[in-house]
Amino acid sequence: MTIAIPASARGTGNILVVDDHEGNRRLLVDLLTVHGYTLRAANDGASCLVAVTDEAPDLILLDVIMPGMDGFEVCRTLRLDPQHRMLPIVMVTALDPNQERVKGLDAGADDFLSKPIHPPELLARVRSLLRVKHLYDQVEAQAQELAAWNVSLEKRVADEVLRSEKLMRLKRFLSPQLADLIVAGGAEDPLISHRREIAVVFIDLRGFTTFAEATAPEVVMQALREFHAAMGHLVDQYGGTLERFTGDGMMVFFNDPVTIADPAKRAVDMAVAMCRAVGELSTQWQAKGFALDAGIGVALGVATLGAIGFEQRIDYGAIGTVTNLAARLCAEAPGGEIYVSQRVHAEIDATYATEPLGDITLRGLTATQRAYRLVATRQTATR
Repeated sequence: MTIAIPASARGTGNILVVDDHEGNRRLLVDLLTVHGYTLRAANDGASCLVAVTDEAPDLILLDVIMPGMDGFEVCRTLRLDPQHRMLPIVMVTALDPNQERVKGLDAGADDFLSKPIHPPELLARVRSLLRVKHLYDQVEAQAQELAAWNVSLEKRVADEVLRSEKLMRLKRFLSPQLADLIVAGGAEDPLISHRREIAVVFIDLRGFTTFAEATAPEVVMQALREFHAAMGHLVDQYGGTLERFTGDGMMVFFNDPVTIADPAKRAVDMAVAMCRAVGELSTQWQAKGFALDAGIGVALGVATLGAIGFEQRIDYGAIGTVTNLAARLCAEAPGGEIYVSQRVHAEIDATYATEPLGDITLRGLTATQRAYRLVATRQTATR
């Protein structure tokens, strides 16, 4: 005859039955198996300890009187392992439960069953303890998940701090959009030393030394703030990399850290916009009695780029003849003029009108350099 068990009464869980008497083991195994539980059996204390390690049961039905290691000793041994401190253990005994209960509790048992077994009582105790065990397992799983999440969160926070620090450093040299791109992995790290062809723009105020000597410091600083703000806006607009401020001047380059197809053209476009912006500032300064203007030099060539400095102060710089050439062309250019090198001229000849300056001698450079002057730069707007 087959006994139909309602789905609501069927249990889930792995149960280990430990008893040296085969008939008792079979009775418990058959009774619990028909109610949906998964059963394993052991015939003594030593086998029980091995089965717990191998099978990881959810509950143990443990006989008290067994040869060798009795149920109390098995229970105490299991409780010594932190992994098994919450494992439900039900001690099954034919002895007087009142006399054995204290010893069982001291050993770490959770509940007791008296022989002969009363099936409804057995099933009720098993369901109750497994419910508690399942809840405990859920809490443990959530705790582990939370711990893993905390570790992940700490790593994300640390990564974000490093990202923010790197971003702040890069924003000192690059446009905010470009700095974000580099930190996000969309471009190479520019602080690692490398060589690349770049277009360099130098701009420097004319008449600044005389102006600074004859003017109150706060007025000088205000003029510099106006100059730097206007030029800085154009550096961002044209996607240039600001190498450094030099008080009354600045150096900007193109094609690094992100390569572009036309660095010389982009550099000259920005130089023209700078020349026009300084012209507007110059008109305002003249109204205040300041005779200030700016000369600009543009050159194209290969440079070494990367981090320059020491631990407490790192800048992003470009080193090479191309930077010296742009600086010397800038020094030669009168206020309101842009001088470009021969290579730059070759790149922009179809776009801008130029006037040859011939081969000129520049301070700090051994060979003469062929240079060109952009024509009507303050009336030319290409961007």
